[in-house]
Formats: sequence, C-alpha cells, structure tokens
Amino acid sequence: MKKEQKWIYEGEIAESLPNGMFRVRRLDNEDLVLGYISGKIRCNFIRISLGDKVKIEISRYDSTRGRIIYRFPDKDSKD
Repeated sequence: MKKEQKWIYEGEIAESLPNGMFRVRRLDNEDLVLGYISGKIRCNFIRISLGDKVKIEISRYDSTRGRIIYRFPDKDSKD
C-alpha cells in the first residue's frame, strides 16, 4: 500500500494554543492552518514561539490541519 502524499509549506506562527497546538500562517497565500508539534520536536524540547518561521506538513485530504516538522533558526541568535 502506498503512503499518503503530503504537501510541505513554510509558514509563520500566528497564535499559540493549548496542548502544543499553533495557528500557522502560510507564507505563500496567507492561509491559517491549525498545526501541532511533531514527536521529534517535542522529544528534543525545541521551543516554538510567536513569529517563528516553521515548516509544516499538510495532508491532501484536510488542508486546514498540519504537523510542524521543522523550526528555522533565528537570524539574530548566536546558537
């Protein structure tokens, strides 16, 4: 059986919600997507805050929900 194909977009965190959920504004068309943190980000204690640039994986069947799979490093941080 073939795995489900997913779309990957870049976005920006617009709102923080309870239980590791976020509203992500897609950079290409300004749509708001409800995103949750992937397991690897959660296990590695990567903090996500408002204004962070992220990569979000969206299912083709439900384009209103997605999984945050990567947080881009800040330009001004020394890490």
